[in-house]
Amino acid sequence: MATADRPRLLVVIRHTPYGSGLARASLDAALAAAAFDQPIQVLFMGDGVLQLVPGQDSSAIGLRNIARLLGSFPLYDIEHVYIDEEAAGRLGVDPSKAPLPTRTLNAAGIHALMDSCDHLLSF
Repeated sequence: MATADRPRLLVVIRHTPYGSGLARASLDAALAAAAFDQPIQVLFMGDGVLQLVPGQDSSAIGLRNIARLLGSFPLYDIEHVYIDEEAAGRLGVDPSKAPLPTRTLNAAGIHALMDSCDHLLSF
C-alpha cells in the first residue's frame, strides 16, 4: 500500500544499543530515508527494545549515545514508532519511559504493521 503514491518503509530494529554497529546503522538508515521525505515507521523488536531504556550513558565505552539519535526522530518527521509488547515485558522495558513517543504492539499488531508496509529493512 502506497501513501499518495509513495511507498511506506518499516525499519525493524532487533539489536541491543551498544553490542554491535547494527543498532547505530538501523537508526542511521531510518534517518537517511526520512531525510529524503520517505514515510518511515520504526519497530523495536526483541533485544532492540533495549535501545529505548532512558538514561543510558555510553561514554565509558567510547560510543556516541543512541538517545541523541532517537531524540532527532521528530526533527525528521519520524512519528510512528512502535515497540514489541512481549519483548518489552520480557526485558523489563517500560514503553512510557522511552525517550520518544511510542505505541506498543502485540504479535497480531506487528503482523498487521508489516503487512501494511511496502518495504521492510530489518537490522
